[in-house]
Amino acid sequence: MSQQFVILSREPATDKGMVPIGTRCEILKLLSQFNTAPEFDGDEVLYGPGIRIELPPGQDQISQMLMYITEEEIAWLVVMRLARELKWKILDPSTGRELSP
Repeated sequence: MSQQFVILSREPATDKGMVPIGTRCEILKLLSQFNTAPEFDGDEVLYGPGIRIELPPGQDQISQMLMYITEEEIAWLVVMRLARELKWKILDPSTGRELSP
């Protein structure tokens, strides 16, 4: 069974809601540099080393994404690097714990 996490912006929410992480196009381009991409163009699910990321369907401005750890042995190095370099906050919904490396 894989662990589920929520990817969010580190910026605090405003009166207009959560701060977007970026546009779908920006996110796909950034993640491709980390060997993370959809299996087919237009897919909502991205695959990377030890992780799977699900984009919200039909949205251009992305405020949150779901991430699943599929291979724990290699995933955490990738996850921490992504969060640090892309300035993401990783939320564990089962514990409420936030990671902001």
